[in-house]
Amino acid sequence: MIFDVLGVLGVVMVLGCFFALVAERMRESGPAYLALNILGSALILVSLARHFNLAATIMQGAWIAITLAGILFRRRKQEHE
Repeated sequence: MIFDVLGVLGVVMVLGCFFALVAERMRESGPAYLALNILGSALILVSLARHFNLAATIMQGAWIAITLAGILFRRRKQEHE
């Protein structure tokens, strides 16, 4: 049951921050958006440890990797400004 709760919480985080982005309540490079994406995807991955699904695992792993890349790009850009 706890795995399901964590997975649903992760989905709410990812979809919530995406909605906030579309509604122009968050910036795509803002720390809150990036943190919620990583944390939400990580929680979904935790839930997948209980009910494994290869496609969903790949998707969440890629989501985390892309978000981390975004953080690195943002930091490099700030260093060069």
